[in-house]
Amino acid sequence: MSEQEIKVPDLGGADEVEVIEIIVSKGDSVEEEDPILTVESDKASVELPAPAAGKITNITVKVGDKVKEGDVVGTMDTDGAGGGDADEPAEDKSEAEPEAKTEEKAEESKPVPKKSGGARKETVKVPALDGFDNVPVIEINVAEGDSIEADDALVTVESDKATMEIPAPYAGKVGKILVSEGDKLSEGDDLLEMTVEGDGGEADDGAAEAEPEKADSKPEPKQDKPKQKESAPEPQGATYEPPAPGTKVHAGPAVRKLARELGADLTRIKGSGPKNRIVKDDVQAYVKSQLQQAQQGGSVGTGSGIPGVKLPDFSQFGDIERESMSRMMAATATNMQRSWLNVPHVTQFEDADITDMEDFRKAQKAAGEKKGVKMTPLPFLLKACATALAELPQFNVSLDMEKKEVVRKKYIHIGIAVDTPHGLMVPVIRNVDQKGLWELAAESAELAQKARDKQLKPAEMQGACFTITSLGGIGGTAFTPIVNTPEVAILGVSKAAMKPVWDGKAFQPRLMLPLSLSYDHRAVNGADAARFTTMLSQLLGDIRSLLL
Repeated sequence: MSEQEIKVPDLGGADEVEVIEIIVSKGDSVEEEDPILTVESDKASVELPAPAAGKITNITVKVGDKVKEGDVVGTMDTDGAGGGDADEPAEDKSEAEPEAKTEEKAEESKPVPKKSGGARKETVKVPALDGFDNVPVIEINVAEGDSIEADDALVTVESDKATMEIPAPYAGKVGKILVSEGDKLSEGDDLLEMTVEGDGGEADDGAAEAEPEKADSKPEPKQDKPKQKESAPEPQGATYEPPAPGTKVHAGPAVRKLARELGADLTRIKGSGPKNRIVKDDVQAYVKSQLQQAQQGGSVGTGSGIPGVKLPDFSQFGDIERESMSRMMAATATNMQRSWLNVPHVTQFEDADITDMEDFRKAQKAAGEKKGVKMTPLPFLLKACATALAELPQFNVSLDMEKKEVVRKKYIHIGIAVDTPHGLMVPVIRNVDQKGLWELAAESAELAQKARDKQLKPAEMQGACFTITSLGGIGGTAFTPIVNTPEVAILGVSKAAMKPVWDGKAFQPRLMLPLSLSYDHRAVNGADAARFTTMLSQLLGDIRSLLL
């Protein structure tokens, strides 16, 4: 037997650090670089790795001890991870489980299930939700005992703007369901347990990690490392929800002291350390995000110090009924007020002669029926706006007022506002400048239907450079749309009408389309706005110019 001391490695300049968690126990088998224990410095939590593969023979420190570089924290047998049982019969019972775990890990790293057709248990976790967090479960789509295929819907969740189905990563049988309707989920949360048939290569790879995690006392450390790295630049340490009564906080004394000094409520901060422990970076990120929110307009109720409107008691005037805002309505209200308070809006108006365009569009009816696509005015508007954005790139920017920088975009993605029974939704068509009219017609129709059915994915509503909102199907002659910040312009389209237009000799009946361009006057000046709407008018007036 070769026994090796486990020493504290270089701590990146930190002196004494506190042991906050012992991850392994005597008798555990570990691989090289597996975490042994977790220590906390003034700035972060750090996992101390195993110096080699082997079996832990002793841990000489306990939680709360202070250690420094070079200190011995335990010993390990580096050449007898599975061979020490014959010499130590008294410990057969305690070592049986680590041994079985090691053999299991070795067996599962090979595609054994493919050959045997055996099954295994998996805990299905919530996948990436495209940036959304704490989304409520609105429907459980399976029951315990159900047999399901890969990609079958497990549960349905609802973000501020859309519903999403979380698919099954494997085929198999549903075991215990770990969530209920109304629960709020984030990426990485446990969703349900299931029995998976061992016939898929990718699923088998996952088993090599899932089963040892269950047998081991260290399910999270490796997954926590990336979170620790991201906690500093990303101010996502705030939950922004009122803390539940009796909420427990996992944080060390240094972190608690920092929170007291900065006036931060630890119950509102999401920890990025091991087992969701709050580290100093989380506190600093939370405080930074709160300061940014205050500087950019404060809460929706008071925006930039503007007093809120005190409502009277409406019941004194007659019967009333109160109902809660939907999540979508509340989110839209917040976004609209934030944009209105932070963006200096100006609106430029123009009429476009679309007589010839409409004649051409209607002539495509037969071709559209063959393709199964209806050609509407929207694809022409999309192409015209894409051309104008390329010619006048000052409209394809966002302003970073904190860094005093202009973000210039090299792509042209355009949002289309869709009126749905659930509220206004804005799916995004990507790379509009690279697509033809038929492709744009099909894609816009598909996205609009998904919006009405609340089937849009978060990624399908992100990344727009510019937005088009049309009220032409309802009526009106002009309106002033609110810029969808961080975009700097939005085009409003009203109902086309026949008007007499002077051609130099006589008045001619022409179909005129009212355009309303609202823009952020910090990024766009009035002359450029007039150039933009004039260019749109010319492009829509002679659609042949879209080919140039």
